[in-house]
Amino acid sequence: MKYVDEFRDPALVGAVAHEIARAADPQRHYRIMEVCGGHTHAIYRHGLKDVLPPNIELVHGPGCPVCVLPMGRVDDGLSIVDNSDVIMTAFGDMMRVPGTKGTPLEYKARGADVRMVYSPLDALRIAQANPSRHVYFFAIGFETTAPSTALTLMRAKALGVRNFSVFCNHVTIVPAIRAILDSPDMRLDGFVGPGHVSTVIGCRPYEFIAHNYRKPVVVSGFEPLDILESVLMILHQLAAGESKVENQYRRIVPWEGNLPALKAMTEVFELRPYFEWRGLGFISQSALRLSTAYASFDSEVQFEVPGVRVTDPKAAQCGEVLKGVLKPVQCKLFGKECNPEHPIGALMVSSEGACAAYYRYVHHGEPVSA
Repeated sequence: MKYVDEFRDPALVGAVAHEIARAADPQRHYRIMEVCGGHTHAIYRHGLKDVLPPNIELVHGPGCPVCVLPMGRVDDGLSIVDNSDVIMTAFGDMMRVPGTKGTPLEYKARGADVRMVYSPLDALRIAQANPSRHVYFFAIGFETTAPSTALTLMRAKALGVRNFSVFCNHVTIVPAIRAILDSPDMRLDGFVGPGHVSTVIGCRPYEFIAHNYRKPVVVSGFEPLDILESVLMILHQLAAGESKVENQYRRIVPWEGNLPALKAMTEVFELRPYFEWRGLGFISQSALRLSTAYASFDSEVQFEVPGVRVTDPKAAQCGEVLKGVLKPVQCKLFGKECNPEHPIGALMVSSEGACAAYYRYVHHGEPVSA
């Protein structure tokens, strides 16, 4: 298949759904986690849960980079823009994520110089255009977006730009999956592996899930047929008593990953000893920071940040939703105090957040298509 509409063909969707129903053991309840927030939105946007047998439960995972960022890190990043000679830049989905004193957009409304950018290179250009001011980029994302940050920093170093830095919050997916697998309150039968992250890191890093935890992993694309085929592949593994890593998204994801991107990341970043994740706590070696060679571009070296831990509002249950323990609708604030116009938690803000997906495609009963 070559075109998007082929991956959304109702007849083919129905045929694969029929094969899933045949492959599923009616006496068994399956819990399959889609790690990536993009998969969660695709599942609800296209109504895929409605074509699956009722004994197959899809559980959303921690693959939304904005959602896993704890409130304390938001506060740390925003503390830098309190300096009047500083310009903060960030992606659009970061602009509405609340810290204890407001979102970046609210800081902007109060007079701070906060600007939305589409890439870290945009932030570097702003720094070049404003040599008398310091410009920092609030970097977020899994391995998907880390290469663009790395390449921007390599360019900044080559050009000798001195008024640019990065507040680095890039996280890595494998330690988060391991933390979920080690959680005593989580039972899973398999994983729909993240497609975007895997374009960079490939499929090999997930082999520990199959070998050590005996759980099937199928790296998946984002169209309806991609996701349904991935579920079917997981069911076939379970029926055969197998656990291995398979690549459904072969048209995009190379098994060994993007080697030039990985090389750039190795030059610019190093692993943090530990990093706090919303809902998952501190996870060792689960995030990146700038290497010694790029310390002069590290916002946390250039500026003093508070580094104070901040808990989420007591009534919000972002952590439980992120881990897949609760569905968004089971949170007491969902659709009431917490909604897209007034988000209390990051999961309602991000375009990949589970709460945003439920609110848009399930809670309001908006029409979905398969």
